[in-house]
Amino acid sequence: MTDTLTATELHERPSRSLGELAWMRFKQNKAAIGGCIMLALVVIFSFFGPLVIRHGYDQVFPSYVTVGPSLSPRPDPETLQGVAETAAKRARVELKSFTVENGTYTAVIGASTPIDPRAVRYFDRANEFDGTEVKETAPDQMSMTLTGHVAQEYFFFGTDNNGRDLLVRVMLGGQISIAVGVAASLVSLGIGVLYGATSGYLGGRVDNVMMRFVEILYSLPFIFLVVVLVVFFGRSITLIFIVIGAVQWLEMARIVRGQTLSLKRREFVAAAEALGLTDWQIIRRHIIPNTIGPVVVFVTSVVPQVMLLESFLSFLGLGVQAPLASWGTLIAEGAKNMQSAYWQLIFPSIFFVLTLFALNFIGDGLRDALDPKDR
Repeated sequence: MTDTLTATELHERPSRSLGELAWMRFKQNKAAIGGCIMLALVVIFSFFGPLVIRHGYDQVFPSYVTVGPSLSPRPDPETLQGVAETAAKRARVELKSFTVENGTYTAVIGASTPIDPRAVRYFDRANEFDGTEVKETAPDQMSMTLTGHVAQEYFFFGTDNNGRDLLVRVMLGGQISIAVGVAASLVSLGIGVLYGATSGYLGGRVDNVMMRFVEILYSLPFIFLVVVLVVFFGRSITLIFIVIGAVQWLEMARIVRGQTLSLKRREFVAAAEALGLTDWQIIRRHIIPNTIGPVVVFVTSVVPQVMLLESFLSFLGLGVQAPLASWGTLIAEGAKNMQSAYWQLIFPSIFFVLTLFALNFIGDGLRDALDPKDR
């Protein structure tokens, strides 16, 4: 009776697909799940953060050049005093007094001749003041009281050497670096999988010719190829996509070819040939789907490699052009100012390293989950 119930229970138990089994094994890998969460947070920070921050990535704040990170609003009273003195000097008047209270400033200016009311514009030209107007004018017009709002700014990651908000530029760098990594990996995925599957399945002379072509491309120096393309077409993000993708697909093709050589001798391929399917139908319906496991794992390792390549090219000055920025260009700029402005190096490096670690953990988790021998 016990044996009968056990057999019935086993018969009624729902079967799980290979994808469900792989997902169950992947969920048990805490490092991989942590990598997914970390990668999701970095993506949200990079792509949705600029919607919250009102600063532009190319917006310059002349009064806040190379300002350190702070949670407090800027400017401070001493900075405001200096800005007011500069504005008064440009208006050719004397700053007699200056006070700030509850985000509103009051300035008393004077001169030896009647003051031109247009002196107000010199205060409003400063980024720190807004809505300046004349509150009171002396009967002899030798002095005038101005009032307006203090435009406070927050620079949580500090600013760069040009007075641009580093927080927004780190977000922009994440967008470009992640986009380059994903786009170039998709290019290598599309070309490499199709090329490798075709070469491995057809075999013979076609396979030899196709693989010799891959070896010729392997022999070309990567940096030399990039320099030549940059000289002829100029620096652009699209060019980086094409160059990196055109190099990374070579390794993808070799991996897929090796998988295809082992798959084309399997029984289901012989059955498909017996049914009269064409070579392209067999490659598309049977060969490529069965190479997805190793390919997915390889893609997760290609993305950080591509991001490192892009950062290396940007470090050499062959990457994106200013005012755009990637994590590579930000790290290169921060390395030059490491002693005087350490925050310019630390913040982009932190996000870059976190993203690489997250992608590596996800790749290790997928490798373990898709390996049927590792259960």
